[in-house]
Amino acid sequence: MNADRLIPRIVSAFILILLGTLSACGPTATPTLFRPPSGLSTPTPLPPTLAPAAATPIILPTDTVPPTLEPPTPLPPCTDDLSWLADLSFEDDTTVQPGQSMDKQWLVQNTGTCDWDAGYTLRNINGETLGAPAEIPLYPARAGAQVTLRIVFVAPSAAGTYRSEWQAVNPEGEAFGDSVYIQIVVSP
Repeated sequence: MNADRLIPRIVSAFILILLGTLSACGPTATPTLFRPPSGLSTPTPLPPTLAPAAATPIILPTDTVPPTLEPPTPLPPCTDDLSWLADLSFEDDTTVQPGQSMDKQWLVQNTGTCDWDAGYTLRNINGETLGAPAEIPLYPARAGAQVTLRIVFVAPSAAGTYRSEWQAVNPEGEAFGDSVYIQIVVSP
């Protein structure tokens, strides 16, 4: 904004402020109550509806009893549980080639009352790890949710039947719920 347009606005604002200040400092009219001429009539009593109300006494307590605070009822600890629902890939005793990659998936349900978070894992509890780490993060799931667990395995080079069994583990290191497993037959 250039100065030619700004100065008139500043002057207008200053004048409005000055007028507001001056009007606030001016005299105010004080109403004069009507008084009948003396001796002409007797004062009229106030109607009963306009009479001042009788003062109601206010009773203040002299002794106050502090409220009793009860400690909150602690919530029971949640419980961990996992239920196996179905094998989604590689049914038991599927025949595979040596070194073949296998994407094993299980449908499970969090049947406990605890939500699974980053502290929960799936740990190998029996048999070969078949190229997978011995412990992997458990898929996060709220209590009651169904989820798909997935591990990518690699078949061993030697022929034979192999089983790898896994179980969920909570953040305290305690195993819980149904175990899940893969059982394959390696054939050249």
